[in-house]
Amino acid sequence: MGLKSKLHNLKEKYSGSKWAPAFNAIHTFLYLPNETTHSGAHVRAADDLKRTMNIVILAMVPCLIFGMFNAGYQHYLALGEIEKASNGFFSSVFWSFDNLVIGLWKVLPLVAVSYGVGLAIEFMFAVIKKHEVEEGYLVTGMLVPLIVPIDIPLWMLAVAVAFGVVIGKEVFGGTGMNILNIALTIRAFLFFAYPTWMSGDKVWVHGAVERDRMIANGAELDAISGETILGAYAQNKTIDFDYMDMFLGFIPGSVGETSKLLIIFGALFLIFTKVGSWRIIFSVLVGALTMGLIFNGVVDAGWITESSKFYGLMGVPFWQHLIIGSILFGAVYMATDPVTASQTNKGKWIYGFLIGFISILIRVFNPAYPEGVFLAILLMNVFAPTIDHYVIQANVKKRMKRLKLKTA
Repeated sequence: MGLKSKLHNLKEKYSGSKWAPAFNAIHTFLYLPNETTHSGAHVRAADDLKRTMNIVILAMVPCLIFGMFNAGYQHYLALGEIEKASNGFFSSVFWSFDNLVIGLWKVLPLVAVSYGVGLAIEFMFAVIKKHEVEEGYLVTGMLVPLIVPIDIPLWMLAVAVAFGVVIGKEVFGGTGMNILNIALTIRAFLFFAYPTWMSGDKVWVHGAVERDRMIANGAELDAISGETILGAYAQNKTIDFDYMDMFLGFIPGSVGETSKLLIIFGALFLIFTKVGSWRIIFSVLVGALTMGLIFNGVVDAGWITESSKFYGLMGVPFWQHLIIGSILFGAVYMATDPVTASQTNKGKWIYGFLIGFISILIRVFNPAYPEGVFLAILLMNVFAPTIDHYVIQANVKKRMKRLKLKTA
């Protein structure tokens, strides 16, 4: 008897019991459901929620794999044990087995905790509320490890995931009913509950925090910088990374946000499969570039001097904002969440533009944490229904005017 037959028999055996949702979820995750509709009006398509979630996960896998190698690369580079990779994606220094070992050791536990805690809560609520397990957390479970620092304690991540799933989704009714992006809700909880682990110069490179603590206790060790480009700009420091490093991703940062090249490939894949909205992605970038141009104009006009604490990030060339920080990652994988984003085409343009615009605004004026993408997206998640409401009302008024003209 094959695995499919065994799972089907278990599903039939526990049909009607409180554990039925759990067996149904495992069966439908691995195989197509045996039940099909025979009557009534139904939308027939080749995709469903599970396939849509899997497409998004596939788009993130390259970022995950790259992040594993980059975790080891940044660790050994900060220690001075390796030389800087000079051949880009063809560098054997970057694609070394030692780097991958560090990445596997640090990143896989983040993935395991994210999925383990999140899915356990999903199953628990399905059993209690007697409904089928929803596939919405499949994407969130992959997003969370990609947007947190490499050394975040696992217990903190577990607490944050539990908060995000329960408070951010289940209390609103489950998948499709939440008003805030779940992954960003989890990140916001971590940022406000444990700020020392989510910001600063030491959290983005493996070992930097622990090494500094040992030095503070009298150990004779060299400190690890671990500083991100945004952090350096915020303090008006000289940047030790060239533009190609920023674009390819050989820089410190959250696990999945660094390689802009792979994020672009992921965006093209999502757009081609019609899972991600190109309007939102493009408008986020336009909004960010617009705000960057405004700040460049302020600097060029001499209204901000070099002594100002805002000069560093204001003076960044407007286009460079797209290859530093997480603006591109947020635009592709977060802002396009179909549940929390605007639903109307015109609303998507407004929604995305404001996300990019506000992201750079927060990035410049919040030097303590020079990144504003997740706050901007959460803010616009709240206003997305309002944007759609006024877009629809404007369309209604236009149609009423046309109707009056025809009947006049």
